[in-house]
Amino acid sequence: MLEEFKKFAMRGNMIDLAVGFILGGAFSTIVTSLVNDIIMPPIGLVLGKVDFSNLFINLSGTPYATLEEAKRAGAATINYGLFINAVVNFLIVSFALFLLIRQVNRWTTKPAPAAEPATKECPYCLSTIPIRATRCPYCTSQLEA
Repeated sequence: MLEEFKKFAMRGNMIDLAVGFILGGAFSTIVTSLVNDIIMPPIGLVLGKVDFSNLFINLSGTPYATLEEAKRAGAATINYGLFINAVVNFLIVSFALFLLIRQVNRWTTKPAPAAEPATKECPYCLSTIPIRATRCPYCTSQLEA
């Protein structure tokens, strides 16, 4: 059984999947930083100096100035600012994956072979006739094979 598992785990597809997960985790870290450190600060500035990661609804009734302060006190909060960051994260990752898959499909999709012509032109009367015709139906000329 151990040998069978080793054979299963070392197949090419499993290794590719593991590499994909590792790269996905690294990419996720980069996108999270992009959203939190580069995209959301200008959006927050445009919307009136709002820090999205600090937007929350306090359910405990005790006022807290920041989300971190509320978390330290163990207060129940709805962290909708973090949710907005997560949605922006998701949109960026899904758009990047869309672009990647689109490019891979472009590389792997082979163009369809050119179709054989179904008709030809009669050299005597210039009418369009079936490609396998041996006699023109219009001028009745004998055609070369």
